[in-house]
Amino acid sequence: MNNVEIGIIGGTGGIGRWFADHFQKEGYGVHCTGRRSGMTIPEIAARCRVVIVSVPIAATMEVIDRVGPLLPEDSLLMDFTSLKEASVRRMLNATRAEVVGCHPLFGPDCPSLAGQNVILCPARGERWLRWTERLLVKAGARVTLASPQTHDRMMALVQGLTHLETVLMALTLRESGESPSSLEAFSTPVFRTRQAIAGKVLAHPALYAGLIAENRQMAAILDIYEEQLTRLRKRILEGDAAGLAALLEESGPLPDTPEHAEKGNAP
Repeated sequence: MNNVEIGIIGGTGGIGRWFADHFQKEGYGVHCTGRRSGMTIPEIAARCRVVIVSVPIAATMEVIDRVGPLLPEDSLLMDFTSLKEASVRRMLNATRAEVVGCHPLFGPDCPSLAGQNVILCPARGERWLRWTERLLVKAGARVTLASPQTHDRMMALVQGLTHLETVLMALTLRESGESPSSLEAFSTPVFRTRQAIAGKVLAHPALYAGLIAENRQMAAILDIYEEQLTRLRKRILEGDAAGLAALLEESGPLPDTPEHAEKGNAP
């Protein structure tokens, strides 16, 4: 099916550009549209059997509403949004075409699909779902099929919890009143790494705020987080190191976690 033409709305930058390059290397005709360049959305819909929405979360619903009604039943509408429940529901309501939600779990600096995780959320139709899965597997991707609800619950842990902790660290450092220069003299390699991650998150506030606040599955994660923080807080304020250690031992090590420090040396 290399005669299929693929249209990527938002294909002039980021992960959209990455996949445009990948599909072209695989021999597909690819057409992209950006905010200021490329084909128009009606032109993309008229020419391409496969249309992928790869725009920021804040713009995704509007783009789906614009392109969805233009696509025939024998085409595919797919999105690369990091949250799936809302976008998949919107695509199903906006179009007669087959619908697949897709979340590539890597960034545009990745050299290839080999070994990378990609989630597919089947929504309507089988033909284009299998085509997409075969195309990704052929390139070496590790493809997992999941419902939009399962995807978003896992993302609440993998992305939401991770970014939440980064934001909490950044806010705590700010409220501590200590300057970055004073912290530098006392910093460890691990601290500097986490500072760098916090800087990346704070440099794109709308993106990371959306990943945290727009995931409806975060409510359950926050309940667990607050419960565990309360348990930790009690032991810390009581100076109960033995109790804290017991709590950590109760949890056990995370699976496949490498040892980061030699005995007697904290990271």
